[in-house]
Amino acid sequence: MLYFDYAASTPPYPDVIRTIGEVMNRHYANASSIHGYGEDAERLLKRSREVCAKTLGVKTSEIVFTSGATESNNMAIKGTAFRYRSRGKHIVTTKTEHASVYESIRFLEQMGYDITYVPVDSEGQVKCEDVLEAVGKDTILVSLMHVNNETGAIHPIMNIGQQLKKVYPKVIFHVDGVQAFGKIKLELQQSGIDLYSLSAHKIRGPKGAGLLYVRSGLELTPLMSGGSQEGGLRAGTENVPIIAAMTKAIRLAEEQRSELCARLVPLRDRLIEEIGRHPEWELNSSSKGAPHIVHFSYPGMKAEVILHTLEQLGIIVSTQSACSSKYTEPSRVLLAMGKSEEIARSGIRISLGDTHNDEHIDQLIHALQQMKKRLVSFEGWNR
Repeated sequence: MLYFDYAASTPPYPDVIRTIGEVMNRHYANASSIHGYGEDAERLLKRSREVCAKTLGVKTSEIVFTSGATESNNMAIKGTAFRYRSRGKHIVTTKTEHASVYESIRFLEQMGYDITYVPVDSEGQVKCEDVLEAVGKDTILVSLMHVNNETGAIHPIMNIGQQLKKVYPKVIFHVDGVQAFGKIKLELQQSGIDLYSLSAHKIRGPKGAGLLYVRSGLELTPLMSGGSQEGGLRAGTENVPIIAAMTKAIRLAEEQRSELCARLVPLRDRLIEEIGRHPEWELNSSSKGAPHIVHFSYPGMKAEVILHTLEQLGIIVSTQSACSSKYTEPSRVLLAMGKSEEIARSGIRISLGDTHNDEHIDQLIHALQQMKKRLVSFEGWNR
């Protein structure tokens, strides 16, 4: 079986797996305890925070460890909305965001917050001028993803952040960087970003680990009450083994980013070229998008049928994002891009990683061709 679902989750680095076991064995004490064992765990936690901060180019005090991007996104969005509601209750976002952002904002909308969903173009990108035009005197938050998790579309985050700070310096800018980190270069300190979410298992780290960059001076309302861990923003005993393992994955992902992109872009372009050879298929990704995601639709075919046919041929892919793939509703991302409901129901996402090479793409292309033959034959027989 060949695994092409890296946008959903990735195989952990061997060093990451070893780190979890070693730290669990040696540093099992509570990092908040004041005895020697606790202090050892606290030192490792501190070191992990320093490495993450250095890798992201930010201060150690600006790193908050979480259980993953869903928690980071909830903390950023709801924490901002609750803390700054005296300034206003207007939030700007898009309808193509990940479920953890989209549903958090819908929750706030039900609580009486005013939401503006900025449109995206046919390639899934939002325009900087449209975002700025949506901001008003009551706006407290703009929340956008850097790379779309379904199509790989890249938003002009740097331009949006810099322009936002020039015109509306008090508006808080949150970016979901889950699919971008380790693939797209971004200077957080120069970007105008106030809040930035990451997830470890998208970059060959462990599941259940993530972080939120919180710019110095920014205050958030904590979502959980309890102890004073993570600067008072996230109560609960820190998972030191998982945090240490995530730190290793973050460091490796950034160190290998340029090399990874150089490898993935030609592989992605070969896939885009192959999909373009089939007039029945609709390409939903662009060669200007992220290097690791290719999304296409096969109108008239159910996405799950395509997926399982490819699985029978030894290829693992996905339909929508992993959080939505078990549901049969059309992709709201594709609908927001102006695609028809038929196209939005038949989408397939192929996502690449550092273990893939030309031979793997040869096998994938062959499987795609065989899948088409099988489904066409089946449709003809079914009629």
